[in-house]
Amino acid sequence: MWFQMVSLVLDVVAGLLAGTCLLRLLMQRQRISFHQPVGRFVFALSDWLVLPLRKIIPSWSAWDLSSLAGAWLIKLAQVSLLWLVSGGHAPWFLLPWFSILSLLQLMVSALSALVLVYAVMSWISPHSPLNDLVLKLVEPILRPIRRVMPLIGGIDLSPLVLLLALQMVGIVLMGLQMGGLR
Repeated sequence: MWFQMVSLVLDVVAGLLAGTCLLRLLMQRQRISFHQPVGRFVFALSDWLVLPLRKIIPSWSAWDLSSLAGAWLIKLAQVSLLWLVSGGHAPWFLLPWFSILSLLQLMVSALSALVLVYAVMSWISPHSPLNDLVLKLVEPILRPIRRVMPLIGGIDLSPLVLLLALQMVGIVLMGLQMGGLR
């Protein structure tokens, strides 16, 4: 029971902090303005980690690798704390591998949520300022699917295809993580 409560709290805190680092990475990659409420929120939650990392980890092309490293370090801390709380049953040298898998699972979950928000907002509130932000984040990922999959009866099913693919990736990641524990 205690492990589950600690795990939940760590998952929420690490997910929020690592998620904002990943959102910062994606917003910078897409050149989305940070002079808006979501951008200010992302800066407020990630500056403490990303700015010091930026001094030692350079950007690569348009990718802010310090944001990615920050997200990974947060997940590594989460996995390490869970490992300690659980009694350290798994080999310690697997912790970086588990943190990478955990980060990938966070990416899949966050992208799934973003696609769901995109789909709902496109029907309910297509002219919302938040819709513009979500559109800029999701469109580059949906564009290749749309090239292959045409509209069916005037309906764009590319978000559904992406969600299905993300769920399959999530299942593979979970299998890899469970396989590493055996």
